[in-house]
Amino acid sequence: MHALVTGGGGFLGRYIVEQLLARGDRVRSLGRGRYPELETLGVEVFRGDIADRDAVSKACQSVDAVFHVAALPGIAMQWAPYEQANIRGTAHVIAGCRAQGVSRLVYTSSPSVVFAGVDQCGVNESAPYDFAWMKANGAHYSHSKALAEQAVLAATDATLRTCALRPHLIWGPRDNHLIPRLIARARAGRLRRVGDGTNRVDTIYVENAAVAHLQAADALLDASSSVAGRAYFLSQNEPANCWEWIDEILELVKLPPVRKTISRRNAERAGALLENIYRLLSLSGEPPMTRFLAAQLATSHWFDLSASRRDFGYAPAFSTAEGMQRLGAWLRS
Repeated sequence: MHALVTGGGGFLGRYIVEQLLARGDRVRSLGRGRYPELETLGVEVFRGDIADRDAVSKACQSVDAVFHVAALPGIAMQWAPYEQANIRGTAHVIAGCRAQGVSRLVYTSSPSVVFAGVDQCGVNESAPYDFAWMKANGAHYSHSKALAEQAVLAATDATLRTCALRPHLIWGPRDNHLIPRLIARARAGRLRRVGDGTNRVDTIYVENAAVAHLQAADALLDASSSVAGRAYFLSQNEPANCWEWIDEILELVKLPPVRKTISRRNAERAGALLENIYRLLSLSGEPPMTRFLAAQLATSHWFDLSASRRDFGYAPAFSTAEGMQRLGAWLRS
């Protein structure tokens, strides 16, 4: 197929691009940067912002499927950038697909769209959005992604088949977000275990997340596919103790395990204070702690993958052990 990957120069996006190329598909990427490494691979690189409706529509011309990966992540306190990138940008992608006759759209969502501050143990896709909790706790990323996911799923019809994938805690070589920040905090002595340290979480190795995107897009080829209009959780399907997993990553770069702890209540108090400071002073960037982050770090969240297995055959192609070996080699290189 001829595929467009928004954010094709990013962490997950680039792996999707590479897997598409490896099986012989034509690939176009839309992003704000130049990404000469993609051009070297033979990718048609379109430079533009997903918040630019015309640029998105142009990028959608003559493609069969769109993988909408680009998004604004993080825990910043200003709503407007999330609304522009994640909600308006996704609306532009949907409109571009319609205007250019694209038949398939795979949206990269997040399990945080159904997170409401409590343990999630083995939950499936029937878990509801809790917009009240997101608004009350300043969870702009998950709030904006949830609204965008709703729009994508509602857009599915006879001419455009859509689905949303929810990979949880993506990690692996070339990560430019989660792992580097974790290591930087540990080196600076600013990493604290939040809660009692017993919470279990799902994670996903980045190449497994990319494989799932291709599988979902292929499943959407069938006009009667059960995948159309649905969201799916993705993970390694082996929940790990959150803090033991973090310690394993730190060990890859010869850093000691996390020793200091803070209660969830105190972390949330600190987060609320920092959120107010960032809002009142209109500070850019992200607070070192927020109420949302405290809740995420102190609770369990792992998911039932029955639907993704059943509907498009998802199963982790790369084990966690193999992924950690590859991550360690990259971190030491």
